[in-house]
Amino acid sequence: MLIDEGLELLDDGECARLLGDGEVGRVGITIGGLPVILPVNYAYVDGDVIFRTGEGSKLHAASNRAVMAFEVDGFDTSWRRGWSVLAIGRSAIVDDPGERADLDGRGVMPWAGGPRDAYVRLHPEMLTGRRIVVER
Repeated sequence: MLIDEGLELLDDGECARLLGDGEVGRVGITIGGLPVILPVNYAYVDGDVIFRTGEGSKLHAASNRAVMAFEVDGFDTSWRRGWSVLAIGRSAIVDDPGERADLDGRGVMPWAGGPRDAYVRLHPEMLTGRRIVVER
């Protein structure tokens, strides 16, 4: 465990475990040169972050294989504890019918209403995480 000024730096295995346990995160994209952070529900499948979306900024970014950031965290305000995992990588639209059917079976379902039929895959090229260390 590497501690940096009260933060435990998480290894790739712990980052992957935490990603696998989550359901809601935030995707970061660039629109007009400015950062935009949007919430999504997701699944962590075979080392990739998968979410569904409809027409709009996230789908446009993925269709251009844009670099995206994805962040998920957990916290306990009463104990002042928490952790955060950040995945950064190139995005892509999942077009393969067999792969889409597999993802349908894994229950990657959007919470928001409206048509969200496109699957986006973010393959992490950089994975980092931190946990607040509470010293007693």
